[in-house]
Amino acid sequence: MKTLRKSLLATVAGSSLLAASACMAAPVHINVSYQPTNWWALPFYLATKKHWWADVGLDVSYSTFAAGVPQIASAAAGSWDVGSTGSVPAVIGAERYHILTIGISNDESATNVLMATAKGAAAYRKDPASLKGHRILVTANSTGEYAAAACLKKAGLNENDVTMVNLGEAGIVSALSSDTAQYGALWAPFSYTLESKGGGQVICSGHDGGAMIPGALVVRQAYAEKHPQLVARYLAVYLHSVQWEKQHPAQTMKALEQADREAGVPIAPRFAKVEYQRPIFNLAQQLRIMQGQGGKPAPADVWFDQIAQFMHAKGSLPQMPAASSYITARYLRMVEADPKLRAFANDGSH
Repeated sequence: MKTLRKSLLATVAGSSLLAASACMAAPVHINVSYQPTNWWALPFYLATKKHWWADVGLDVSYSTFAAGVPQIASAAAGSWDVGSTGSVPAVIGAERYHILTIGISNDESATNVLMATAKGAAAYRKDPASLKGHRILVTANSTGEYAAAACLKKAGLNENDVTMVNLGEAGIVSALSSDTAQYGALWAPFSYTLESKGGGQVICSGHDGGAMIPGALVVRQAYAEKHPQLVARYLAVYLHSVQWEKQHPAQTMKALEQADREAGVPIAPRFAKVEYQRPIFNLAQQLRIMQGQGGKPAPADVWFDQIAQFMHAKGSLPQMPAASSYITARYLRMVEADPKLRAFANDGSH
């Protein structure tokens, strides 16, 4: 018991010291990019509400986007420094805009889904191959499209067997709700909106189709090379939020409901519970995912190489960047090596 008490006191002391040190210097501005309403966006919301950015000496502004492709493209103008996005946009960002993946925000394989109207769902369940010849609404170059392709493969089909129609998530919800289309690929929370208000049904997820769909924590390479310590501080705040979420499930679900409501895509408490079940990763788990061991490639490298192969095969990438060329654990290791940042990242008590 004494050992445990000493450990807890050391953690609290480390966090307090970090906050005190940060307050002694003027906060440094950093621009964070993300897509509101996603489960993996909640750490940003919490960090702002609870003033955790200031604890590591950061002053944050946000750039928000409806989807990953415009988010990644805006990096070319240097409009944001760090952030989070889907894994498919992260791969495109690596190939086109020198974007590095520096961590994993969550496992969203089960919540990138192929949905259908009641009629479409009945036909699919009778014979999944009945998808052949149909239109499937997707947000192009997104994790939703990646999940839809995995579901087609599970049904013995490919994208040439259907007509993929590019549309934003809100448009897909509207089309299926009004029965002007039967099938669409959505991610949470838009899938929850269609299920609860538009009568849509999930017929297959990326997980069902055997696709691992991680979310990516990202940074512009030029920024990372110039400000590595600020990137490490950014990660420490994100990981602190994750640790807090793990330790405060009820409060986390309420915060998620509030965040999504403020962002204009409200979800019911039952869906907040579903979101909370999505895997998120603390510092130790991140390092295991991002680093190869025993001569084996890092799990993250395997996942992203599979995504790059998909993007190249469909023509979205003229070349396939090797995951090892843009995925790095350097900044996570900086957090691990800094006693103050490590203590803050691992402390989810407040």
